[in-house]
Amino acid sequence: MKAKVAINGYGTIGKRVADAVSAQDDMEIVGVVKTKPSFEARIAQEKGYDLYVPAKENIELFKKSKIDVSGTLEELLDKADIVIDATPGDTGEEYKKLYGKHGVKAIWQGGEEHELTGFSFNSEANYHDALGRDFARVVSCNTTGLVRVLYPLDKAYGVRKARVTLMRRAADPNDIKTGPINALIPDPIKLPSHHGPDVNSILPDIDITTMAVKTSTTLMHLHALNIELKKTASEDDIIKIFEERPRIRLVSSKDRIKSTAEAMEFARDMGRPRGDMWENVVWKDSIAINKGELYFFQAIHQESDVVPENVDAIRAMLEIEKDGARSIKKTNKALGI
Repeated sequence: MKAKVAINGYGTIGKRVADAVSAQDDMEIVGVVKTKPSFEARIAQEKGYDLYVPAKENIELFKKSKIDVSGTLEELLDKADIVIDATPGDTGEEYKKLYGKHGVKAIWQGGEEHELTGFSFNSEANYHDALGRDFARVVSCNTTGLVRVLYPLDKAYGVRKARVTLMRRAADPNDIKTGPINALIPDPIKLPSHHGPDVNSILPDIDITTMAVKTSTTLMHLHALNIELKKTASEDDIIKIFEERPRIRLVSSKDRIKSTAEAMEFARDMGRPRGDMWENVVWKDSIAINKGELYFFQAIHQESDVVPENVDAIRAMLEIEKDGARSIKKTNKALGI
């Protein structure tokens, strides 16, 4: 029997998770939820996803646009084993009550606080702890990217402290409502940023402080990392660790990948759906040990890097697969990572 997965919120993350779930042989999409008729709603139906709405009052909007609706969210929940909540942030508490009422497990995204579920998820770092849970939160794109590099470094050499500057994209490529157009914005003004505590929701023992700058780009986030390790390591040691990780892709400026623009073009040239880059992009030639401290740059594709983590979280919470490494391997194979 395949796991029956519902997607509440078929937007930037929801539509990507839906396609990733559909690519797995042990789970299926039983329906997706849209609030308003749109091109995304039409494409969802073209892909064969049953379309649902949050409540009955939304149905009339879809009828006017001649888009068929299969029912309401509550009706969808009665068909699902688990729901991926990709709705806008700060709606979690209300939906949590609804999911609990229908006895459906749920996974939220990084827009919600850790306290909503009491458990934040990363595929490599704490897969086993997610087994059988009713509620979980897949951490944000930036936090996912940070945990992916900090976890193996801490395991191998111990992380004494990590200091990270995040140069954040201002908006997703399809977002026409936000800026900046011609500015760099300290975000937030009061430091440190929330990303460090978010990392600690998964890796509580790591001393990490982060600061962020909002930039006039829509492509990716860029991280500049400075890490002090407890044990001595060479640049080649760090490269070897990253090469062995399942969701870190090493690139080089020698191959003309010198920017986030070229990293995204690389993803498109690989034939990735929507041009997605699910892995951390770490510049191999940026990895340096200076005065005993590790430095490197990495880029994070904010639209897609959490997608495989959502798939693994489904397997863990439904106990389809109890071994995290096997789930990661299966997810990666199905997606083509």
